[in-house]
Amino acid sequence: MGSGSASPSARPPLAWPGQIAVLIAVWAVLVAIVVGVGKLITGPLESTIDPPENDLARWFVGERTSGRSQLADVATFLGDTYTVLGLGLVTALGVWLWRREGRPVLFVLTTLVGAVALYLVTVSVDPRPRPPVKILDPGLDPTHSFPSGHVGASIAAYGVIVVLVWVYARRARWWVTPLLLVPPLIALARLYEGAHHLSDVLASVVYASVWLVTTTIVCLSSRASPTPPTRPGRD
Repeated sequence: MGSGSASPSARPPLAWPGQIAVLIAVWAVLVAIVVGVGKLITGPLESTIDPPENDLARWFVGERTSGRSQLADVATFLGDTYTVLGLGLVTALGVWLWRREGRPVLFVLTTLVGAVALYLVTVSVDPRPRPPVKILDPGLDPTHSFPSGHVGASIAAYGVIVVLVWVYARRARWWVTPLLLVPPLIALARLYEGAHHLSDVLASVVYASVWLVTTTIVCLSSRASPTPPTRPGRD
């Protein structure tokens, strides 16, 4: 095939209005789906879902020890609102100083803001009581169980770091890939502490992962060029 032929994968990227429209549409659909799931969980499926999930919460209580509780506190801190927002700002600033491009910065901010906003909308529309056990994280709103803000925000915050390195600095990708283990650890910690039901955590894993994939494709796919660039005449 000649050099002038366009390959199927070499489609021109969407213009900014199109990218914004795609992001808004996907975000709105995610909100509708998560809100709908929440309504089902707190409505017709409540009597089916709550008993086994409450039993799971009580099982975690029986597994508590001082050492495990300290580890859960550390994991919870890694997904705390201030930790995630601070990490996001540092990541945005760092990628700007590194790349001097607006697109990766917008990717970071869009992913974080979208994930947090989705949580805030959903938790306001779908109030759900937290598990009927002693909660080790004091000061939580008793009806903000669904979904898990810690889990959703952590997937966004740590996920953007992994994505940025995989896209722009692939030689270092295996150094940051272990960051993908942080959200599951946070999810386990939130269950252990009695802050959330299992379905709260799973809902956050799904919506945050879908949102991260969406922002990656829309914001970065047309500029995915790893650094450093290959010099002409060298393998």
